Formats: sequence, C-alpha cells, structure tokens
Amino acid sequence: QVQLVESGGGLVQAGGSLRLSCAASGRTFSEYAMGWFRQAPGKKREVVASISWSGGTTYYASSVKGRFTISRDNVKNTVYLQMDSLKSEDTAVYFCAAGIQPGRWATMERDFGSWGQGTQVTVSS
Repeated sequence: QVQLVESGGGLVQAGGSLRLSCAASGRTFSEYAMGWFRQAPGKKREVVASISWSGGTTYYASSVKGRFTISRDNVKNTVYLQMDSLKSEDTAVYFCAAGIQPGRWATMERDFGSWGQGTQVTVSS
C-alpha cells in the first residue's frame, strides 16, 4: 500500500494559479501511474489528469486541457498538478491517486487503488 499526502490547495482569484503536490511513500513510486481527481460539492468525483509511471504519457480531462499540467519527480516521489487560468468551476477538493498495478496505464477511477485525503481548492470570481 502507498501513502499519499496532498498539499498546495487554497483560495485564489479567477485567472490565478496554484500548484498542488502529492508526496508518496510506502512502495516503489516510479512503477505506478498517478492521477489527480476532484470532487465539487454535490457532484461525483472526476478525473482531472493522469501520468504514466515514466512521465512520458499524460491524460487530461477536456475541461482542464491547456490550463493544467501534470508532472512527476520519481526521485522525490512526488506528483504535481500545475493549475493556471483557474476558473470558479475548478473549485473542488482535489485528490491524488496511485495506480493499482505497476506499469499499467490508468485514467479511470477504477484503475487507482490508493488515495490521498484531499486538498481544497477554491477559486473566487
């Protein structure tokens, strides 16, 4: 099992930027795909972005493509989500997640088996 701890959330004005970090521990981080999800009040959790174990492949939800960037540092065991041009509709709790199998590509919630506790992102208009 892997432990995930998110940080970097907060309050920002529309058009601003935030960078989320997710520190992983407990297993070989570099072997697993990682993802970011979010859940707004009253809505289902949805995938935001995911990245392969090597960092060579990324996926973005259409709602964030061109504004958000996912990256990872396999030396620091950390995955990041750079969020630019933030909109009020980006307000949500953001969760980091780790894939369930080494080397397996993951973009759907069922592909992820470990979750962080979440960090709140609030974008004011």
